[in-house]
Amino acid sequence: MQLDSLDWALVIAYFSIVVFFGLMYARRAGKSLTEFFVSGRSLPWWMLGTSMVATTFSTDTPNLVTDIVRKNGVAGNWTWWAFLITGMGTVFLYSRLWRRSEVLTDVGFYELRYSGRGARFLRGFRAVYLGLFFNIIIMASVTLAAIKISGVLLGVDKYTTVIVCGVITAAYSATSGLWGVVATDCILFVLAMAGSVTAAFYALQHPEVGGLAGLLTHEAVLEKTSFLPDFSDWNTALVVLIIPLAVQWWSTWYPGAEPGGGSYIAQRMLAARDERHSLLATLWFNVAHYGLRPWPWLIVALCSLVVFPDLDSLRQAFPHLDPSILQDDIAYPAMLTFLPHGLLGLVVASLAAAYMSTISTQVNLGASYLVNDLYRRFLKPEASDRHYVLIARLVTVSLVVLAGLVSFWLENALQAFNILLQIGAGTGLVFLLRWFWWRVNAWSEISGMVASFSVAIYFEFVHDSLGLVPIAPQWQLVTGVLVTTICWVSVTLMTPPCDHATLERFVLKVRPFSRGWKPVLGDRKIATSSLSAAILSWFAGVAGVYSALFGTGFLLYDNLLPAALLFTVFALSAGLLWKLLPQTADQ
Repeated sequence: MQLDSLDWALVIAYFSIVVFFGLMYARRAGKSLTEFFVSGRSLPWWMLGTSMVATTFSTDTPNLVTDIVRKNGVAGNWTWWAFLITGMGTVFLYSRLWRRSEVLTDVGFYELRYSGRGARFLRGFRAVYLGLFFNIIIMASVTLAAIKISGVLLGVDKYTTVIVCGVITAAYSATSGLWGVVATDCILFVLAMAGSVTAAFYALQHPEVGGLAGLLTHEAVLEKTSFLPDFSDWNTALVVLIIPLAVQWWSTWYPGAEPGGGSYIAQRMLAARDERHSLLATLWFNVAHYGLRPWPWLIVALCSLVVFPDLDSLRQAFPHLDPSILQDDIAYPAMLTFLPHGLLGLVVASLAAAYMSTISTQVNLGASYLVNDLYRRFLKPEASDRHYVLIARLVTVSLVVLAGLVSFWLENALQAFNILLQIGAGTGLVFLLRWFWWRVNAWSEISGMVASFSVAIYFEFVHDSLGLVPIAPQWQLVTGVLVTTICWVSVTLMTPPCDHATLERFVLKVRPFSRGWKPVLGDRKIATSSLSAAILSWFAGVAGVYSALFGTGFLLYDNLLPAALLFTVFALSAGLLWKLLPQTADQ
């Protein structure tokens, strides 16, 4: 599939916009680390929330959704839909607390909350663990998707894709800091949404699909459209729905869906103008991410089952592709090859936008950890801000290079998703409780991370090599959660609590819900939000977004009665949230 002059004009126009914003914000971003990493804490909620959505709108996301649908149907997406529960908890229980902390990164939180050598070690360890290891895996997964898309649409080999994308993204990200990232993300979100909707529309127009009615009656699709798994197949129901809703959402750390907030979600909350903007930004993110965006991807994925029913059909259609990357997730870019010129350029530009928004956020975040929480904190604490910004830019380029190298090792988006889930299995609960239970200390988190990482490495590289009976991924996840939780709770109870003065400073600054801080506060009272209003808002938010998601699905399926009922629930939930919002502020 070759792009014509109109296609290239659209792609070049997109890159020109990116370069413009990079240059426009270069001087402001270079003033200090606060400007470079959290935009001077002056951004409004709508920019921050849209930036969060754009970051999760990465090139690997539609590939991942397509992979899931082709294997487990629409219902298989509960493996990430379940994280809405986590996200809404962050909105109403944690977003204000993060903004009050006024740290530069979520890793900097550790020396605000904990004390002693454990806190110092945790900050440095977490900076490397997240800034280097986790960050590279995420960026490699996104780069792998770019390799597959460029291979299908442009016939470009993986080495050329990695070099070209890496050079452009590194140059842009190292120049503009978070200012340029957030400003550009607002444009990229609109472009990416337009591209995904266009892709869905033309996928339905394919002669073999026959429109929406033809798609939903096709024998290859009939068993894939349900929102819930087939409960007669207990094993599939367990994997697809029960474990995600019962265990995964609260126990697993995953970028963008961290229990209690973290990574780039925390970075955006810390960059907000005030607590209210922090809450509204995360609320808009969760509404858009889970309620607004999924259906264009789902439609393309379902259409791909008609046009490319199996891997053999994909292999025959794209014989030039590297066999090591030809998996079910390749079906999404395969469907884009049917777009007419002009629109093809729009979609390619939208996919480039999705790639750059994610990579630019991740490299900025990774650099913030490695520079602010490792280099500045432990290696060179007395240098100027100009020096630190220079180091941040060098680290940005290095991270892009490493991610490109790792992308050659991965095979599909689902593989990377499962690896990240397993590595973070069991750590989520400690991230939730550290704000509300005074007894949690630095060693709680250190032991949890070490345990979860060890279990992940064992299952990924050791278990099968020993010739033992294979363990299904869902049971690997549950095992990781169980082992990690037992480990960190035991360590918490066996180690001394944090220094009382540190805990007292933390409580007075952040003002969390006071019930778990009685041993620290004694009889003193502090201004806090209403816990009951926050919890009720949490449930209303979850109900509202799920209602919008599935109401839209029923509407597309031409099942009008359940669609009307679900949109009614959405309206009632929105009304309840509007009424409760003032009560979530401090009283």
